[in-house]
Amino acid sequence: MADFEQYCAPSVYDPGTYAQAVKITGGSTMLVLSGQVDYDGKGGVASPGDMKAQALACFRHVKAQVEAGGGTIADIARLNVYVTDMSKVADYRAARLEVFGDIKLASTLVGVTALAQPDFVIEVEAIAIL
Repeated sequence: MADFEQYCAPSVYDPGTYAQAVKITGGSTMLVLSGQVDYDGKGGVASPGDMKAQALACFRHVKAQVEAGGGTIADIARLNVYVTDMSKVADYRAARLEVFGDIKLASTLVGVTALAQPDFVIEVEAIAIL
């Protein structure tokens, strides 16, 4: 089991809603997840255009992938999040809070013009250290 220590250099602004940096020690296994999207059971988009529903699905897929690799949500060290509509970031944040609670991860949120299918509005990559 890895130990995670959140930190922020004194000269860098710490927003408090995520970790500026995470020091990981004692880990022996790293899980690197491809971007997770809101696929339905047939490879289509389950909730076309719905940021909150898609974000919840992405985060649940991330959680499931980490658990399938032998970890827990607490082992996730980093998220990279890509959204097509920055005006819906509040929906993304609400979904993240619902799934991750007060766990603060190193993360990046990027606005993009498109994802793999036009109805996807969010994609989430993750790294976990066990």
